[in-house]
Amino acid sequence: MKSNVYVIASPKGVAIPFFWRLLYAIIILLLLCPSLLYGKEKLLTIIHTNDMHSHLLGLSPNLDYSPLKTGDDATLGGWARVATVIKSEKAKRTNPTLILDGGDFLMGSLFHMIAREEGAELQLMKEMGYDVITLGNHEFDLMPKGLAQIITSAQQKGGIPEIVFSSAIFNQENPEDDALEEIFKKGWVKPYTIKEIQGIRVGFFGIMGKDAAEVSPFARPVKFKNPIEISREMVKILREKEKVDLVVCLSHSGLSEKKSRSEDELLAKEVPGIDIIVSGHTHTKLTQPIRVNETFIVQAYAYGKNVGILDLAYDQDRLSLKQYVLVEVDNRIPGDEKVQRRIESSIGLTEQKILKEHGLTFHQVMGKTGFDLTLTTDESNLGNLVADSIRWAMNRIDYDPNDPVTRVVVAIESNGAIRADLLKGKTGALAVCDLFRVVPLGISRADDSMGYPIISCYLHAHEIKKILEVVTSIYPRKGNKFFLQVSGLRFKYNPNRMIFDRVTDIAMGSEEEGFRPLDYSESNKALYRVAANLYNATFISFVGRFTYGILNIVPKDRQGNPVLSEKPKGNPFDLLLPLRADMDKKKPGIQEMKQWVVLMDYVRSFPDKDGDGIPDIPDKYRGKLGRIVKEPSWNPVHLLSRGTYITWIALGAILVILLIIGLGIYFLQKKIRKPA
Repeated sequence: MKSNVYVIASPKGVAIPFFWRLLYAIIILLLLCPSLLYGKEKLLTIIHTNDMHSHLLGLSPNLDYSPLKTGDDATLGGWARVATVIKSEKAKRTNPTLILDGGDFLMGSLFHMIAREEGAELQLMKEMGYDVITLGNHEFDLMPKGLAQIITSAQQKGGIPEIVFSSAIFNQENPEDDALEEIFKKGWVKPYTIKEIQGIRVGFFGIMGKDAAEVSPFARPVKFKNPIEISREMVKILREKEKVDLVVCLSHSGLSEKKSRSEDELLAKEVPGIDIIVSGHTHTKLTQPIRVNETFIVQAYAYGKNVGILDLAYDQDRLSLKQYVLVEVDNRIPGDEKVQRRIESSIGLTEQKILKEHGLTFHQVMGKTGFDLTLTTDESNLGNLVADSIRWAMNRIDYDPNDPVTRVVVAIESNGAIRADLLKGKTGALAVCDLFRVVPLGISRADDSMGYPIISCYLHAHEIKKILEVVTSIYPRKGNKFFLQVSGLRFKYNPNRMIFDRVTDIAMGSEEEGFRPLDYSESNKALYRVAANLYNATFISFVGRFTYGILNIVPKDRQGNPVLSEKPKGNPFDLLLPLRADMDKKKPGIQEMKQWVVLMDYVRSFPDKDGDGIPDIPDKYRGKLGRIVKEPSWNPVHLLSRGTYITWIALGAILVILLIIGLGIYFLQKKIRKPA
């Protein structure tokens, strides 16, 4: 039988089969060019956002926003513009692109008021091309049942992106989370998902950070797993079981300048095997990724004001950064017409389903301002406006002139509940949609109605001081959202004094009526009526738990009887529901005073200064009013004056320590001087 193998004569005349000569040549070529053996590096682009908070329109004000035009306004964000950024960045590249979001796509504008019925945010994200997203703490603001409704509505009406969330712990004894658990069982929310791109297997999972979990009170009875532990578990599954090449964590945990509190940096250190963390929650504007060990961490600010573009190269199991760009979403970017049309249809739905019963329309002008009202980690003009609106509304609706003690003398607001600034913009006009964004959050567990209700209770003067110590001692450790804005009083504090005893002076009153000193000693048994939204009232009522009882505050009724026990059990929001203000006592039940409506009414109450028929924000709100004054001092008198037992215990401890040190030095010197 004749062979089909060709032979080529060697220099020495030895015939070597052509097949083997060819094989030798290929082997030598591969050894000289490893890139042929492994292939060229593979490029991958990740486009990411986080904390979009239902801000479908640009900020601020909405009346200035014109997404289909360019170069004519100073607004930032807007989902139509974000959609354009996504499309244009994908079009620039031939390599695969993933669109990801780090959570909190909900809650922050009038659009979330119809989220349970429409799920517009999720539908739009599907339309915009998002591949994988996760849940943040604000996705749970409408309670587990509400989140289940949102996902179901969006799935039925337009579809949703893939949602990954690994942190949820469902309560098998409490039915309140059954509807959401069913959504997970259907696979509409998964613990992880995998996508194969250019032969690269990429695994995704989503988690809730510790801080985010702490500020998710309406998630109950759902609880959340330890983010480090669940991340280790997910990485193990993805690496060992699913054999992925890359692991991406969508982490609603966040970053901080204080490394000990920077959860996603700690996550990268503690959990090897995560290649990329798309971070959210802290609204951090990272112009370049943070690299911790082998992990890239990115976060793109908030509200759709920025979109992050992460270009990566994958080669021989190694991931490297090619380029990172943080795109500012401004009026240079024309909005996507299709997305904008869908947003405008949602405007009509909010008017029909929410605003009509209040006699309002979406873009209705409620007032004007000649200056910006902004929130800062200090006394701020916007904080003063919001706090004043609560006190004003309560005394207009629920004050009995025949019983002076029923007058609300103090109102409290936290920075965490104020969600947007009021900017002058081109015209100074403040529309319904702009005012709503300032205090948009909340739901009533009594009737599932949207928005935080206002509640009131009676406190002693020394308990009011304890509230103010949140500003002096808790905010510096827990962050900006715990800073308090106040109405009806002004106070001074010395940050150098003993913790929880830093307030040095309180005066009660107003800028119009004047202020009078408040005796905040425990001997003052007078009752003072205090108001806040339900969220802040709950925190203030439970602050004693977080301070070892030092700042224990007990809400009371008009007769001074405690409304809550010192160690109340049960859902804190349910426990305070009886304290809600009633807008119309002639009707059965409680007609809740919603905070967003209160702010609208307060702005509407201002005088029209220029005769154009539109109320004007008073000049008193142009700047600070001296309500919160920091007076640092190391003067011993200032450190000890009017000190509580905390200060005196600390002073006693210091004196004992000094005495021990002094005695130690004395006996040591005596021993040294003793003759041998």
